[in-house]
Amino acid sequence: MGARVVTVNGVLGGHVKLDIECLDRVYLNAYVPILQSSGQVVAFMTQHLGLPIPSPAIFDKIGQKFRRAVASFAEAHDIPWVKFAKDDRKADVMAPYFKRAAAAGRPQVAAIGVAQEFQRVWTAYRRETSTAAPQFTFAKADRRVTCYYFYLWDADFGPAFIKVCAYFPHPAKIWVNGHEWAKQQAARAGIAFTELSNGSPLVRTPVRCRRSATGCSGHHRGVRPAMAAPPPAALRPSRPAGRVLVGDLHAPGRGVPHPGVRRAPPGPGILRGPDR
Repeated sequence: MGARVVTVNGVLGGHVKLDIECLDRVYLNAYVPILQSSGQVVAFMTQHLGLPIPSPAIFDKIGQKFRRAVASFAEAHDIPWVKFAKDDRKADVMAPYFKRAAAAGRPQVAAIGVAQEFQRVWTAYRRETSTAAPQFTFAKADRRVTCYYFYLWDADFGPAFIKVCAYFPHPAKIWVNGHEWAKQQAARAGIAFTELSNGSPLVRTPVRCRRSATGCSGHHRGVRPAMAAPPPAALRPSRPAGRVLVGDLHAPGRGVPHPGVRRAPPGPGILRGPDR
């Protein structure tokens, strides 16, 4: 008889009273649709900008103008300017800035981070021609360029950022966190909880916490929920408890075990999300 395979769900079974499942980190990629082909780039330069020759020199000019605008914005609004080192963990570097923004109690740009990263950008190669006018071939390539991180504090989502590449065609990325959304809603509703770096292990009112976590739904800002909220009756434990152990929001379906909780067989008192 072969050895029995032990899974994470099996080990944690019976250790979780309530397992909340919600959106984790959400990344939204932003780009300019009409700047994704070489023909569109040429049309942008000749038709939109009115240049006689579509030259890659304009890429640097546009990028430099954007850099000056970002620096001017930061100076005008007294926004902290942070240059990331190669091995910096951005979340750790930004933590004190987010903390200060949260204490202010209003939406704001907490800081602007500057990093050198590889991005997919437009490059150009000069073609050999018999004409006097230069001609270029445009192609995309991975290049190490400047990226700006606009770190935001939002009343609904808490910490977030918008990342913008300083080089043409300026791809961007928006990041929000469903767990931070749940924590913001819980705090606003007066629900006491113990905070993790990316989740909430303990709450005093599980039903209200579940409703807060599932509030980040398709009806709010176009975000689709990971799991529909069950009816309130399904969230009532079989016995009263002052505090309820909640599944780790960072890994839905895998609860946070507690050393003081003994393993028990599944039953009506154990509320779990779907196994993965």
